[in-house]
Amino acid sequence: MRILMPDQAEFRALKLPGAELAHYPIGAVGSGSNSADRAGSRLPEGSFEGVVGWGMPRALRREALSRPGLDWALTLTAGIDGWADELPPGVKLYNASPLHGGAVAQHAAAALLAAGRGLIRFATRSEWDRSGTLWTLHGRRVVIWGQGHIGRELERLIAPFGAQVTGLRSTSTPEQVRHALGEADDLVLLLPLTGATQQIVNAEVLGHLKPGAWLHNFGRGPLVDSLALLAALDSGQLSGAVLDVTDPEPLPPGHALWGRPNVLITPHIASTTEDLSLRAAEYAAQFVQALLRGEEGAGRVERGKGY
Repeated sequence: MRILMPDQAEFRALKLPGAELAHYPIGAVGSGSNSADRAGSRLPEGSFEGVVGWGMPRALRREALSRPGLDWALTLTAGIDGWADELPPGVKLYNASPLHGGAVAQHAAAALLAAGRGLIRFATRSEWDRSGTLWTLHGRRVVIWGQGHIGRELERLIAPFGAQVTGLRSTSTPEQVRHALGEADDLVLLLPLTGATQQIVNAEVLGHLKPGAWLHNFGRGPLVDSLALLAALDSGQLSGAVLDVTDPEPLPPGHALWGRPNVLITPHIASTTEDLSLRAAEYAAQFVQALLRGEEGAGRVERGKGY
């Protein structure tokens, strides 16, 4: 089995008997960088049965997915935006949500706690000021929209604080969604980005939220209509927002979301840890070893659903 892997020390160190590894140059992981494209880099010659995506520049991804003989692709991300659209018929796609579940869930839990204890607004102040409402998660109604692997881990983390969690999935009816939004103190987005979820949080959805709710987006920036988000913050329909992802991304200097005492923006780093590359390589190795044993790989993505 010939497999295309990232050209990174952690992946080059892998020893996988039964697999021939070829390597491609990577860009900045998670940034969408095309630095390798601009440098004119190319893939190794020949065909591949599988490709492991990690910081893979878009041009190289398109070329890899078009090679004859490709059977599967594993993206070492939770989201699959870009991959599914370019995948040829018959090629299986896998993602790696478990690789990121712990870090993203802890990031989200930290944000929920920080909002309640006023850490977001206090961090922007330059003088002693105790004004403003504080709360805990005890009895707080937290709606997790996209309650997959990461959402379940988040629920496990915040349940001991007394949070009342409602999970919404693709099978939730419109009535269930509206009811949950109407009771939400916090709406946490962990949805994949698909045609069906593009700007799924628009002015109408924000209007269904309980006045004064908080929005937390750890999925993808385009899940949220940015203009509707700004309007809801300005009107007070939303008390605040925590955004690890934005639209556009990166958020340009001078954007109206910057500098607000009730908005915390982190630069798409919810899943980042110092050992992430090492864990990603280990995850890829375990995935390939399962295939070599004749087993189905973990994280198979259904086309059209995004997970």
